[in-house]
Amino acid sequence: MKIVFATNNPNKLSEIKDLVPASIEILSLKEIECFDELPETRDTLEGNALQKAEYVSEKFGISCFSDDTGLLVDALNGEPGVYSARYAGPHNDSEKNMDKLLLNLNDKTNRKAEFKTVIALILNGEKHLFEGNVKGEITTQRQGNGGFGYDPIFKPEGRNETFAEMRKEDKGEIGHRGRAVKKLIAFLSKLPD
Repeated sequence: MKIVFATNNPNKLSEIKDLVPASIEILSLKEIECFDELPETRDTLEGNALQKAEYVSEKFGISCFSDDTGLLVDALNGEPGVYSARYAGPHNDSEKNMDKLLLNLNDKTNRKAEFKTVIALILNGEKHLFEGNVKGEITTQRQGNGGFGYDPIFKPEGRNETFAEMRKEDKGEIGHRGRAVKKLIAFLSKLPD
């Protein structure tokens, strides 16, 4: 089975390709010659994931899935949430996003947070949603050089290291995206050939 992952993030693409079985071939947007900036204008993770998948499915007539991920911090009333990728502004990067988050948590003792990924699949015109979550806490400083996004400052519950300090395989096993992908794979595996 061939399916498009509607993302322009090479880190996400690599992470997903490592998780799916060989029977499922993940195609990139580049491979289907989609070089568009995907729309992300909805105010929920579910809405954004669906919007991106619908855009690619409708424009290219192909089954695809997309995801949206947010970091929800308790002490900040769920921020950065749906705005996680552009928390420090539209033209900033992960470093600036982490700087802003750490600054906003500077005087807070509650550092509990949750990563949430929603995957929207459009397959033969039908829409399906899959969710993965992982609870943890925000560290006071960056730890580790792996991963991407907020990984250097997020320590999952029950672990002594941040996502950025973990092996890629371990993060895929316990992480939010990995959990959502497992649900997606379980669904796809039940489909007739």
